[in-house]
This record gives sequence, structure tokens and C-alpha cells, in this order.
Amino acid sequence: MTKFRPKYVTFDLYGTLIKFEMSSMTRQMFAGRVSSKQMDEFLDDFEAFRLDEALGAWKPYQNLIADALQRACKRWKLDFNMAEALRIYEAVPTWGPHPDVPEGLAKVAKEYPLVVLSNASDDLIHRNVEKLGAPFHAVFTSQQAGAYKPRMQAFEYMLDRLGCGPGDILHVSASLRYDLMTAYDLRIRNKVYVNRGYEPGNPYFEYTEIKGIDELPGVVGL
Repeated sequence: MTKFRPKYVTFDLYGTLIKFEMSSMTRQMFAGRVSSKQMDEFLDDFEAFRLDEALGAWKPYQNLIADALQRACKRWKLDFNMAEALRIYEAVPTWGPHPDVPEGLAKVAKEYPLVVLSNASDDLIHRNVEKLGAPFHAVFTSQQAGAYKPRMQAFEYMLDRLGCGPGDILHVSASLRYDLMTAYDLRIRNKVYVNRGYEPGNPYFEYTEIKGIDELPGVVGL
């Protein structure tokens, strides 16, 4: 891939660049209601419902979180509290980058325009992007696209706005399910999987694997 010079390097944001704190925050919030032995299963259910909600018609991210949490609470026979869902949503812009991100991202930004495509709302995302310490050519959200990843519509919106094709970008993500599987289906040939341990890898989807963004400059020949 070092011979490939993309027109843009595109990124997932939460989990890939920004440390995604939703599970740890939910763990603390429900510690008194879900046993420690069952907590991982509860968090897995909340995560699975978020993905399922993302596959439907677009709705505000605040509603997506609330609806997924409500479904998880229903499955576990717990009372749902809208105020707790709102607390999770309002915490999102306070999260900062993984330690490996700022330096590696700054190096790549010297040679390539950086782009974000995120399952986020417009009122949250810019506060997270500002914490990355690198200039971005464009920041696209699911709100703008009218669809959440992993739906193709989100990626199509980004490509249309950039005025380029699938073969012109390098897409970087820590998630196969939300990003790299769809990127593969759209024939985005150049992909980087940041293996942060969230999901098992699968080489079928033809990506270059790295452990952190500090390794990304080497991937693009810097």
C-alpha cells in the first residue's frame, strides 16, 4: 500500500480516533442493578441494539442511544430512565483521543487531506475533532448523510461530497461491522483495520492491520 497515494485518508471517529467510553460509562451507571458476572452480557446487548438501531431509518443520535438502552433494559427487566440515556449522549463530546492518535495523525496530515465519516450528530462531533490536534479537510456525519454506518448511504454521501470514487480513498477504522465490511462491498480497496480489540479481525475483507494510528504513517509511506 505504500505505493498508493490516496486523494483522501478517511476515518471513523469514535473508537478509532476517539476513545469510545460508552461501555465503561454504562458499566458504572448500571453497577448496582446488573451483577458483575452478567455485566458484559448486558453491555453486549446494549451494543447490539445500537447497531440494530443504526440499520433502520435515520434518527437523531440521542434517540438512537435512548432506544437501544431502552431495548436492553427491557431484555434485562430493568427500569429505563431517559435521564440516564441523556447523560450518556451528553458525555460524548468530552471524550478524547487514544494516546497513539495525535502524533501519528499529525504526520499523515502533512501529506494527505484527512476526512471523518462518523455516526455522530452535528452538535457533538466538532468538540471531539478539535481534541485530535490535526487539521481535517472535511467532517461528515450520519446526520448530514441521513443514514448511519454500516449502511452504504453514509459512505456514498461522503464520496459524493468529496467528488471521488471508492478507489481514491484509504479508509481507516477500528470496526469491521460498522466500516470495513461495507467498505469492502463498495469496492473501497484500500482499507486499514486499527485492531483495538473491539472485534475479531477477518482477513477476508482485505485490509492492512495496525495496532494504533502511530503505525499509520508507515502504511502510507511516510
